[in-house]
Amino acid sequence: MDDPHEVQNNILGQYRKLLNFNIQFLKEAPCSFWDRSARTKSEASHGELSLSSKVSRKFYFTRHIEKCPWLALLFAYCLLKFVSCEEKEDDNVLHIGGIFPIGGEGGWQGGQACEPAANLALEDVNNRKDLLPGFTLKLHWNDSECEPGLGASVMYNLLYNKPQKLMLLAGCSTVCTTVAEAAKMWNLVVLCYGASSPALSDRTRFPTLFRTHPSATVHNPTRIKLMEKFGWSRVAILQQAEEVFISTVEDLEARCKENQIEIVTRQSFLSDPSDAVRNLVRQDARIIVGLFYVVAARRVLCEIYHQGLYGKQYVWFFIGWYEDNWFEVNLEKEGITCTHDQMRAAAEGHITTEALMWNQNNQKTISGMTSEDFRERLNDVLRKSNYDIDNMRYPEGYQEAPLAYDAVWSVALAFNKTMARLQSRGRTLKSFTYTDKEIADDIYSAINSTQFLGVSGVVAFSSQGDRIALTQIEQVINGTYVKLGYYDIQADNLTWFNKEKWSGGKVPQDRTIVRRVLRTLSVPLFICMWIISSIGIIGAVGLIAFNICYRHRRVIISSHPVCNTIMLVGVIICLSSVFLLGLDGQFISREEYPAICQARAWLLSIGFTLGYGAMFSKVWRVHRLTTKAKSDTVKRVQPWKLYTMVTGLLSIDFCILIFWQIYDPLQRTIEVFPLEDPVNIDDDIKIRPELEHCESDNHNVWLGLMYGYKGLVLVFGLFLAYETRSIKVKQINDSRYVGMSIYNVVVLCLITAPVTLVIASQQDASFTFVSLALIFCCFLSMALIFVPKVIEVIRHPRDKAESKYNPDVGISKEDEDRYQKLLAENEELQKLISAKEEKIRLLKQRLAEKDMGKPLDGKGGELGPNPLTIDGHYEDAQL
Repeated sequence: MDDPHEVQNNILGQYRKLLNFNIQFLKEAPCSFWDRSARTKSEASHGELSLSSKVSRKFYFTRHIEKCPWLALLFAYCLLKFVSCEEKEDDNVLHIGGIFPIGGEGGWQGGQACEPAANLALEDVNNRKDLLPGFTLKLHWNDSECEPGLGASVMYNLLYNKPQKLMLLAGCSTVCTTVAEAAKMWNLVVLCYGASSPALSDRTRFPTLFRTHPSATVHNPTRIKLMEKFGWSRVAILQQAEEVFISTVEDLEARCKENQIEIVTRQSFLSDPSDAVRNLVRQDARIIVGLFYVVAARRVLCEIYHQGLYGKQYVWFFIGWYEDNWFEVNLEKEGITCTHDQMRAAAEGHITTEALMWNQNNQKTISGMTSEDFRERLNDVLRKSNYDIDNMRYPEGYQEAPLAYDAVWSVALAFNKTMARLQSRGRTLKSFTYTDKEIADDIYSAINSTQFLGVSGVVAFSSQGDRIALTQIEQVINGTYVKLGYYDIQADNLTWFNKEKWSGGKVPQDRTIVRRVLRTLSVPLFICMWIISSIGIIGAVGLIAFNICYRHRRVIISSHPVCNTIMLVGVIICLSSVFLLGLDGQFISREEYPAICQARAWLLSIGFTLGYGAMFSKVWRVHRLTTKAKSDTVKRVQPWKLYTMVTGLLSIDFCILIFWQIYDPLQRTIEVFPLEDPVNIDDDIKIRPELEHCESDNHNVWLGLMYGYKGLVLVFGLFLAYETRSIKVKQINDSRYVGMSIYNVVVLCLITAPVTLVIASQQDASFTFVSLALIFCCFLSMALIFVPKVIEVIRHPRDKAESKYNPDVGISKEDEDRYQKLLAENEELQKLISAKEEKIRLLKQRLAEKDMGKPLDGKGGELGPNPLTIDGHYEDAQL
């Protein structure tokens, strides 16, 4: 038989071992086991005991309990009972892990409102007797600060610390990306209540992910629909450099391309949006889609104000899950340099698109509450957390709070469905381990088929695990969000309330409208030149009639009336070209314009040749007459030679014009000028002036050829006119006036041609200068050549009186013939007189020689010939 003392010592040794185990357990025991009053709010949330409490209690029990073995035995017994009760109680608890972004400085800190909403859901779920019978749902959570690295650390702590977790809840896209990508290694389903990144829709990368927050791509079809509704086809994108926004923009770009919407620029920034916003100004962006977290949104909005990128000319699309007063809070805390009024001014009129996060129907949901009932309960909880809800000071994530609430309900319903399946196989959810893929697949299937009416609306998931929801459209009007409508993506149905309000009273344009305005001639100026030209044409026709009616008068006959008529026809053609020069886009279509261009060239060239060519041929004939031998002066001027000169010049014109029109015809070209501001500055437009020109591909070559040929004729005509300036020729009685006309034509042409090239871009000035030059040349030529003739005919109706008025034209044909005969006889007499005078000189010379020493009487000298004869001939007795 064993010694009693030895037995007692063995029992005490066992108790000491048990005591040491219990003390170690007590160090890790929940705070509720010791003193609930000593818990702080943070400790209650995290379920941990402060280090100082643990240490002090350890020394207390070690010092007192070890002194009394029986006390240790009693304590061990009670402790065993407690542990047994705790283990029994834990058998009825289903544990889930939660990751809530609450603190931090960037990203989405929506856990501030989503964590209280999740606790409300836990309370409601655990109060339902028909849901998870015999079990309660418990949430273990910690703060990720919307940092993916910290979120991963929180996840690992949740997984490697007991109790076993059946599912994970997460928020913030960057954290969800990290958690969901890693959770598949533990066969855990992840349910994200606040993640909108389109990248999370990738089932190959995130095979166990679901989310009650719709994907950010759900906004893009709504944005496209609004752009089509308001006629916007040119947009710009401003994004924060985060994966959620990058993938959203890629989807938006693809949809814009499908719908022929131009993305004028895509600007991104990491933290400072100043340069990106300034680039939007340079690109003349008007419709701008902004994708960024709310902290960055406040910096963007302030920069929008500084750059003036707001008002009636601009429309901003922002993300709709910001709080309603996001642009008025935390300005001083975040160092925003704009005032509240400036932020409100910049935010006025912007449009938000968001997935419907609050049930719009006043009907009871699965929890027995309406969405308004839930809002009141949530507001009460937030008031107790010192949020000024009554003054609309909401925590971040307030809009997504229904998503977190429904996420917990989704978990509960999925677990409830999974328990029924497992029960048929004799298993429970408590048997789940991180290596148990079978139960994980059951949970996945259950949540994938979950569908119910929650406070955020109908909760259902697509094959990619995305939430299926309507999109709500709102606009800030007078500082308050006003619902404009809803868009059902699946049905492609836009419900619109027509409550939109635009600054300026009309829908903003998607760009600066560049209005192409054709510069045309001033109509009064054109009419004025048309009237003057018409007067000139009528005058020319009258002079032709005068030329024909008085063709028998000497003053007309001696001026070659046919040449005068040719000149007048040229004048008529030149004056007619003024009409064509004034025809532009306000009178004719662009299809007719090339024909007008060709007609201008032909009329100007032929009219110039006929008018100037007739005068040139006259002055050329005068020059020829003055340079001929005097024996030819008796010949008359042949009219056909004058006509031949005009015909030759006209033939050259025809050759050039025909080749020009065939090989390189004149076409309508447009000269574009810099943008100009409209007269009415309220219009959001710019004026792009345009001017029509007649040009060909090798326009300068053809113009140079034509100007060179005409210039040579002008210069040669000027030379001939100068050479014959003081010559009077009976055959062409108006030669001096023709020369004066040539002077004027040459001078005006030499001035007009280069000046016209310089001022070609000024339609009124160019037309006026060319028209006046043509009119002045034609009027002056007609006046110089025909006015003296008209005056002569009026003053001297009879032909005989003309010789008294104008000596140059005062002889008849018979007198002319007689005069020519007298001139010929005079020349013959002059020649005879010269010959006789030469003979007299020779006789005198011989007589003088005789007188100097030769005998004249036969006395020893030789007598010469008879002085009265030369070469044996007798001279005329008159000599």
